[in-house]
Amino acid sequence: MAKSLSPKSRSKSVSKSKKSQGKSLQRWVVKLGTGILTTPEGRLDLEQIRKLVSQVARLRARGIQIILVSSGAIGGGMGILGLAKRPKAIEELQTCAAIGQPYLMSLYAELFGKHRMHVAQILLTYFDLDSRSLYANAQKTLSHILRLDKGSYVPIINENDVISHEEIKFGDNDQLSAHVAVMAKADRLIILSNVPGLTENSDGSGKAIAHVPKIDERILSLAGKTASERSVGGMITKLTAARIANGEGILMQIAHGRTTDVLVKIAKGDKIGTLFGELGELKGKI
Repeated sequence: MAKSLSPKSRSKSVSKSKKSQGKSLQRWVVKLGTGILTTPEGRLDLEQIRKLVSQVARLRARGIQIILVSSGAIGGGMGILGLAKRPKAIEELQTCAAIGQPYLMSLYAELFGKHRMHVAQILLTYFDLDSRSLYANAQKTLSHILRLDKGSYVPIINENDVISHEEIKFGDNDQLSAHVAVMAKADRLIILSNVPGLTENSDGSGKAIAHVPKIDERILSLAGKTASERSVGGMITKLTAARIANGEGILMQIAHGRTTDVLVKIAKGDKIGTLFGELGELKGKI
């Protein structure tokens, strides 16, 4: 489990009251999990990534800024190296990330280029977000990228797996995406995974729970374990991410990333997956 960041290291400018100031939904952080970016064999799913990029472009045309937190570097490296199972040794994982990350970014650059959009890579570690100065630098850089060329640059963020050691790794991009949402002062955090949301049973069976206003012990008891060898997260890490985001007044949503036009449907207000957080004055905006 990743460490929780000290409130002192977060931006003082983010507050729960931000959401009640009449600001429409216009900045989303979207986390793409390994399970929806790779095939069962561990290779990057090119057609799936193409579909997701197309959706991001459509949302940008609707006036919604998108920041991607993308897994897939290790999974991409596994595919290139022909590995059927996720390695356990840290140096093997870091090798997969070193090989897979540039390939993943080149793929994003090519696909977004077809929509006349550009990509900007940001690799972060726990230390970057736990240090007040490094946090501030990352926040300023992210803000500047979003202002470039009328918002045609898409920040793509990942953990810097190549240099992150086991004891300081986030352990998953779910929690990283929540910290990025806080840093970016986002309106919504969307986690796209290979699960339809938080389900009624801890084994993943049953219907997805549409809305979770507050995470309590009953909700935590519904979290199971990840079933994929290519993924390191699970529902428990997503619930931790929800607590981080909701604590700063940011709604979080979990949805299945292979649902047709899932991001477009969410933008239209369709009820998909599980929404976390108190709606309050946001009720008319979702």
